[in-house]
Amino acid sequence: MPLHIPFDNSYAALPTDFYTAQNPTAVQSPSLIAFNDDLAKLLGITAGDVDEQARVFAGNVVPDGATPLAQLYSGHQFGSYNPQLGDGRAVLLGEVIGTDGIRRDIQLKGSGPTPYSRSGDGRAWLGPVLREYVVSEAMHALGIPTTRALAATLTGQPVYREAAFPGAVLTRVAQSHLRVGSFQVFAHRGQTEQLKTLTGYAINRHYPDAKGPMDLLRAVCAAQAELIPAWMAVGFIHGVMNTDNCSIAGETIDYGPCAFMDAYAQTRVFSSIDQGARYAYANQPNIAVWNMAQFATALIQAMDDKEAAVEEATAIIHAMPAQLEAAWLRRFGAKIGLSAPTPADQAMIEDLLALMEQNGADFTNTFAALGTPVARDQFSDPNAFDGWATGWQSRLQGAPDAAQVMAAANPLIIPRNHRIETMIQSALANDYAPFERLMAALSDPFANSDPALCKAPVPSEIVPATFCGT
Repeated sequence: MPLHIPFDNSYAALPTDFYTAQNPTAVQSPSLIAFNDDLAKLLGITAGDVDEQARVFAGNVVPDGATPLAQLYSGHQFGSYNPQLGDGRAVLLGEVIGTDGIRRDIQLKGSGPTPYSRSGDGRAWLGPVLREYVVSEAMHALGIPTTRALAATLTGQPVYREAAFPGAVLTRVAQSHLRVGSFQVFAHRGQTEQLKTLTGYAINRHYPDAKGPMDLLRAVCAAQAELIPAWMAVGFIHGVMNTDNCSIAGETIDYGPCAFMDAYAQTRVFSSIDQGARYAYANQPNIAVWNMAQFATALIQAMDDKEAAVEEATAIIHAMPAQLEAAWLRRFGAKIGLSAPTPADQAMIEDLLALMEQNGADFTNTFAALGTPVARDQFSDPNAFDGWATGWQSRLQGAPDAAQVMAAANPLIIPRNHRIETMIQSALANDYAPFERLMAALSDPFANSDPALCKAPVPSEIVPATFCGT
């Protein structure tokens, strides 16, 4: 059967103030790298053959029912406001309602220039496309809300960055591509009617129980307060938590210079563009609150009683740190075997993390090994871990399900930077075996299906910096 996508588009029905109608730009010689059959089935997509998939998901063929467009938004980038950004290298094909009843966007990323490209070429090269494909699907397997990857294609033409690289397109799936910046652009322009329209659309699409803008703010804050501790519990560092990369749907979005920690360090930064460590590992909860404050500021601009709105929004934002702390304690409590951790357990968790940092312990492997004799081997001073473990074992006396709780909370494998770099370099040589191996292992991160991929890097393998790819 030919490829068929059952589009049911709603964003395209909004006024054209919100987007620019824009077809993807055809490429020279599209070829398929990967297609996510399981996700396609969830979306109700009839897969078609490989050649047809390549043509559609590289942008050479606009499928029936699509309404291609580039979305408008603005955003704070590293704390500084940029009044107009928008989809500079992406085209939203449209939306589908999956077999689970959830509406999702299908977007081509790297599909050519748009009116928001700001002199860019609108393209992506192979490395960032494969990185996002692998990391987003790994996050999904870890149970963390995220955009997903439906397809990756080669374009058959080069992309020029610091050198010439193979061009590629990622087909990204998201519950929507609405961001904090989607609201900021209209608030900044004083376009209150557009802001009200977008607020109503977001409520109807994502939080239908919300009674108005402040309920929307409360719901998005709650979603972000669950998301960021979920990142931290697997050692994930987003790297570019700008407001234009902050999803209203509460999903992880825009995997640019992201990374997973090897050795634990609170101040760990990988993003080459984060010179001030604004988005360091331990800063992520504070940045989430800051981003939500910007969201609140935008929403208030369209409200009639601004004084009352400011008071209510302030209370919502001020409540968020406690939400983050509670979610963090729940996540990290589970990592040490506590299904119902109490505030008194926080010191024990923080003591372990401090020992890990002092002793160069690998984040993922330390937690995966808890309860086994090899856990102490992660520490340069194993005796330091032994001292901590004595108190921990005493605490677990009242937690008979500790082993099961830890097994469900502690992945054995993450997409480590050095493995991703090896995968990319192999793909540049037209060898996709490392990509396929990673995808297979990461599809079940709580099962030790490929022990070699679970190993931390040796010093010569460490990748100290990651890059955005634009």
